[in-house]
Amino acid sequence: HCETPTGCLNTLSGIGAATKECGGLFLVDFVSSAGGAPLNVDEECIDLGLLASQKVIGAPPALAFVTISDRAWQRIQQVKYNGYDALSPFQNMGSGKLLPYTHNWHAIAATRVACQEILVEGLDEIHLRHGHVRDACIQAGSSMGLKPYHVACPSPTVTAFYVPDGIKWDAFNAALRSKGVVVAGSYGDLDGRIFRIGHMGRQADIETVRDAMAIIEHTIG
Repeated sequence: HCETPTGCLNTLSGIGAATKECGGLFLVDFVSSAGGAPLNVDEECIDLGLLASQKVIGAPPALAFVTISDRAWQRIQQVKYNGYDALSPFQNMGSGKLLPYTHNWHAIAATRVACQEILVEGLDEIHLRHGHVRDACIQAGSSMGLKPYHVACPSPTVTAFYVPDGIKWDAFNAALRSKGVVVAGSYGDLDGRIFRIGHMGRQADIETVRDAMAIIEHTIG
């Protein structure tokens, strides 16, 4: 859904329905968008949805989750895969207290607290907050001459800018880290060409992003 290495939020409209019509299963990775962007797994006909406890949820990076549709459960039972990472043992857990194997209970407790905080703030408010922070990040970058990598479909949780002309990524990254600002590069053909600013979860805060962008502007000179 959100392609983190490029800061792109992909549209899913119609893909799930087409996949269902063809008899396939629709798997979506929304690790870095879940909670920060509107997404309804049922409306989008998502059969398997992948997310994790960090990113927008804001808990320690210790748990992975998967949403499973009725169609996916049927396929799981047909395949009858029995590896250590099989999903079938999780289908009939009852209250959820008896899991197939020992889990990191501290991480589960932390994630429950993080999810409760999300419910208190409200998903609509969280989506708006992430959208406002994204817009502020893009505006601040554009005002200092940075070019966003994605203009048509920017993610509300991470923004990618081109590395300015005449600046080497490694030196730029080292200079920012020396000032307490940690950004990320990218991979493959985009390695050294773009850098990414994460603004998700508790980091989706206007003042935090503005402070970081001010340091970036000072570093660029």
